[in-house]
Amino acid sequence: MDLVTVRWFLAVAEIGNVTRAAEELRISQPGLSRALARLERELHAPLFDREGRTLRLNAYGEIFRAHAERLVDIEKAARRALAQAADPEHGEVGLAFLHTQGTALVPELLRAYRSAHPRVGFRLTQGSAEHLEAEVVQGRADMAITSPRPEGLAWHPLTVERLRLAMPAGHRLAETPRVSLAEVAEEPFIAMRHGYGLRSIADALFREAGIRPEIAFEGEEATTLRGLVAAGLGVALVPPGDPVAGVVEREIPGARRTIGLVWVDGRTRPPVVEDFRRFVIERSEQARPATG
Repeated sequence: MDLVTVRWFLAVAEIGNVTRAAEELRISQPGLSRALARLERELHAPLFDREGRTLRLNAYGEIFRAHAERLVDIEKAARRALAQAADPEHGEVGLAFLHTQGTALVPELLRAYRSAHPRVGFRLTQGSAEHLEAEVVQGRADMAITSPRPEGLAWHPLTVERLRLAMPAGHRLAETPRVSLAEVAEEPFIAMRHGYGLRSIADALFREAGIRPEIAFEGEEATTLRGLVAAGLGVALVPPGDPVAGVVEREIPGARRTIGLVWVDGRTRPPVVEDFRRFVIERSEQARPATG
């Protein structure tokens, strides 16, 4: 059974005559008759009662017509969806991003893009770097804004963030403009859980500094880290963010992370997805300070 035959069946059901239906469909009457007979054999049920030259749906035909109409409607919806996906002014973009990028970078990108493309929709996902990588690799997201750079995915750097040491107000180093990790090596640290990009960056910085700090608590968002620091439970390595009462943040020399856009190279991307990808890359290049 194919959709062409299903459409022919619906035409005959509406017109009630094979000859007139064939004329309207612009096919031969014998060809239409053979197609209906083949459909009945495939369904193991007669669909019409023949009254002279008139065909009327029987009980089986009425049941099949309801399903046939749904099949045709589904095909039409699929064609509309494909047409929209092929139109860069329509369709949907699946974008995954780190929680920390949900307050400034991502909202600004969406606002700027939708101001020129108001009919484009977005399917947004937040999570750890590990989760975002899986979303892109498995095709649940078209691209992700993440850090650090994952292996095996295409990458374009967007911005560089200076990481900071968050400490409770009144900490012995609170008045120091810059703080090295070695100066707080013996203090309890509050860190992101494993699988989060900020945790892998922090662990790399610890190794570079030659320290193995005690991880007293683990969290899943930078706001949680700051909250635990404010409670006096330790210090934390944090990205830029809104200030929290009771927390002092100081720059750590050389502590940075690059936020980048990732996608699967070689995978077919609908025009709307490709257009947004290019928009994000071009916007980042325009914002990058000139060198030389």
